[in-house]
Amino acid sequence: MAKLKTAYFCQNCGSQYPQWTGQCKNCGEWNTLVEEVVEKTASHKAPPFSKTKQHVINIIEVEAIEEPRIKTPSDELNRVLGGGIVLGSVTLIGGEPGIGKSTLLLQLALKMKKKIFYVSGEESASQIKMRADRLADVKNPNCFLYTETSLEKILHEAKKLEPDFVIIDSIQTLQSQLIESSPGTVSQIRECSNEIIKYAKENNVPVFLVGHITKDGQIAGPKVLEHMVDVVLNFDGDRNHLFRLLRANKNRFGSTAEIGIYEMISQGLKEIKNPSEILITKKSEELSGNSVAVTIEGNRPMLLEIQALVSSAVYGTPQRSSTGFDSKRLNMLLAVLEKRAGFQLGAKDVFLNITGGIKTDDPALDLAVVASILSSNEDIPISEHYCFAGEIGLSGEIRPIAQAEQRISEAEKLGYEKIFVSNLNKIPKKKFGIKIEEVSKIEDFHERLF
Repeated sequence: MAKLKTAYFCQNCGSQYPQWTGQCKNCGEWNTLVEEVVEKTASHKAPPFSKTKQHVINIIEVEAIEEPRIKTPSDELNRVLGGGIVLGSVTLIGGEPGIGKSTLLLQLALKMKKKIFYVSGEESASQIKMRADRLADVKNPNCFLYTETSLEKILHEAKKLEPDFVIIDSIQTLQSQLIESSPGTVSQIRECSNEIIKYAKENNVPVFLVGHITKDGQIAGPKVLEHMVDVVLNFDGDRNHLFRLLRANKNRFGSTAEIGIYEMISQGLKEIKNPSEILITKKSEELSGNSVAVTIEGNRPMLLEIQALVSSAVYGTPQRSSTGFDSKRLNMLLAVLEKRAGFQLGAKDVFLNITGGIKTDDPALDLAVVASILSSNEDIPISEHYCFAGEIGLSGEIRPIAQAEQRISEAEKLGYEKIFVSNLNKIPKKKFGIKIEEVSKIEDFHERLF
């Protein structure tokens, strides 16, 4: 019997080593190398070139063919995917446990008027049926369940069923007989993904893969998995809040700047058509430290409520804490306020929160963050009819923002009376019914606001 050839693979990044080492040199993680069998079929070699004849062609002569798409019942998912699901595409969706990945795909399977092949390696058919009954959606008579982890059996049933759409939950539970290692290892994930992608392309069937994530928030398995698939979606949100955000980290068929927002309710995931009206709370009295920022995700304007609390530091070192906002950027804004505008915030605790569990990195939030901090520091409430959109530079200037007209239109549509923006934005004032207050420096902004 021939001796099996083994190698050591990093379970974090997929790097291969001939012998075990304590630390992976590629990603720097410790104790992630696992020994796996390397199988080589030397009985018959594959031909060095493809049998299909290809020829060199000038790019000018190539005809641009628009990819046909399948519209899903979820408008939010269509927006993130760039207009729908492309035939033959492979989409990988990752997220924390319990965030709603399986629920999102099960709702999709129940609502689509297509033949769906739903494969689960984590739940039994009765568990999936119980969850489907709880969702109370339209029942799809062409949704077929298959609880199996063997890749060969799954592909055999898929070819026999000939579905229009395949969902696999999850890629880490699948196991191929060609690889002598346990499910979830680098070799298994790579081999199973290769075969699934090959099936999707040959049969022109779109496939959705669910992927687990590591403690760092990365999709578990080799990084090459994300390179192989066509679309990588990230489903995240604060589990203590109801809102879930669907973003595209990679999309070969559309933009990666779009965002989809869902609300987790007892009947499953509900689409949020206008998130601004839900994320802004209606207050009976005006309180200091609250402001409204006009942000934008892709082509979608959205209003967020910013809350700040500034108080005297009890301990020697003041605390700086932020939820949903970059803490390093918060420290930068506080330094600008102290250096350029003369506000004494060095000995005070500053707490910042974006309501609704939303996380965003739009630089246009800077002006609203500064407004909340100044309001809390001086204990002067900001009018609930004011909103803000502007980026702040290190010299204290208020810089122009992208897609300013869309932001102003959204604020006007929701009934705001005044918006503060940079005076460098070229905006036709007669076009809008909302009052546009142009500011250039933080000192000027403080005088205009209070």
